[in-house]
Amino acid sequence: MSASENQQQTNGNGACAKGYMNPAPTPRAEWITKRREEAVRSGDDNMSQMHFARKGLITEEMAYVAKVEKVTAEFIRDEVAIGRMILPANINHPELLPMAIGVGSLCKINANIGNSAMVSNVDEELRKLHTAVHFGADTVMDLSTGGDIPMIRQQILRHSQVPIGTVPLYEALARVKKLEDLNIDLYLEVIEEQAQQGVDYFTIHAGVLIQYIPLVAKRVTGIVSRGGAILAQWMTSHHKQNFLYENFDRITKVMAKYDVCYSLGDGLRPGSLADASDEAQFAELKTLGELTRSAWKSDVQVMIEGPGHIPIDQIKMQVDKEIELCDGAPFYVLGPLVTDIAPGYDHITSAIGAAMIGWHGAAMLCYVTPKEHLGLPNEKDVKDGMIAYKIAAHAADVARHRPGARDRDDALSQARYTFDWDKQFALSLDPETARAMHDETLPDDYYKETAFCSMCGPKFCSMNWSSKVDKFNEKEHGLTKPDLTQIVNEQMALRS
Repeated sequence: MSASENQQQTNGNGACAKGYMNPAPTPRAEWITKRREEAVRSGDDNMSQMHFARKGLITEEMAYVAKVEKVTAEFIRDEVAIGRMILPANINHPELLPMAIGVGSLCKINANIGNSAMVSNVDEELRKLHTAVHFGADTVMDLSTGGDIPMIRQQILRHSQVPIGTVPLYEALARVKKLEDLNIDLYLEVIEEQAQQGVDYFTIHAGVLIQYIPLVAKRVTGIVSRGGAILAQWMTSHHKQNFLYENFDRITKVMAKYDVCYSLGDGLRPGSLADASDEAQFAELKTLGELTRSAWKSDVQVMIEGPGHIPIDQIKMQVDKEIELCDGAPFYVLGPLVTDIAPGYDHITSAIGAAMIGWHGAAMLCYVTPKEHLGLPNEKDVKDGMIAYKIAAHAADVARHRPGARDRDDALSQARYTFDWDKQFALSLDPETARAMHDETLPDDYYKETAFCSMCGPKFCSMNWSSKVDKFNEKEHGLTKPDLTQIVNEQMALRS
């Protein structure tokens, strides 16, 4: 099956038509086979999309992404070559449908899943994967920290057509008795095994340096990144520099061989508004820029992870600093949360910041669920986080004036104005919920044809009266409304 044929089997929100228990098809298998055969002939084992782009080549992945993004393949190639865009596409992940992360593409969303040392169930993680992708996740990170981590990751990869990321440090820590026993040889063994399975990008906290540890002493919430805190404890125990930083070139060789992208972790991100934009955060960001340029020398793709908890007035500065210090590598941002007062609702506090930072130029938004700071998310939490972030990313694309970004809005507005309830439901991010809310008070099919809802009723509906004004304008002044029929039909076809 070709990638284009496979794409037609997804619904408008990206969900695969097959059930979550069925292994995904492998649309990249032929591409990968040809690439491996060429590597054997040429002796060049660098499989990175950046490597091919810098050689002037347009890979099948680039061509596929160009069609999805509605740009030229040459544009995708050039953005990848310069480092402003990445295509996470491990050669051992044939199930993948290629996608792009970069300011020159649509704003993307990542969903975090994975078990904990307290709760481990592979079927639950596959359900979370299915739910996340169904509601629009462009990538998924498996953050499992307990149980059979390799088995869970293998199942996720074989069922996923979106890129999968991990934090290899978690599995490395799970393999040792004490945190202090972590070492670079074990770490390299872990990333080699994960790359062989097909992981598309690794979060690597190589920018947390020992000289930055005193900078967090006055923070309210200290080091909130698990990877950052683990490495800080390792460095202070051994009185040595971060072994990931000191062995970065060795890690890069593995990344190039399998085309795994760096997601350079923000181990010193702020975990509260009080700690936002402090010296520790920006010291690490400067180091991430140094590491980006080092990876690029080996044609390895890089994106930069960002904060965190940031007040609204500091959001634009985060993007500006990242572009300045990291030479415009794609910015992958958690939230940011714009207030700390709403546990249980942090999918909302963070979606506010996410929409704004996406508008200002963040390339991918990492979702936050209602369980943030409270517990391990379940399937319902994954859905709620995804809906919040789908809104944020879409709002950012509209604000960026992406071609066609507003088409769905216009189509739904047309359906709303003409009281086409079924189309209004179908065009929404969550049709089932929209329909259920309407039907809660007006359940009969009769009310799917009426020009009012239960909020206003027939006498007080503004759009009902406005439609009569339209007839007056047409009759008396020859003025007609725009015909959006084509946009409506196109958007409905995408969701059929």
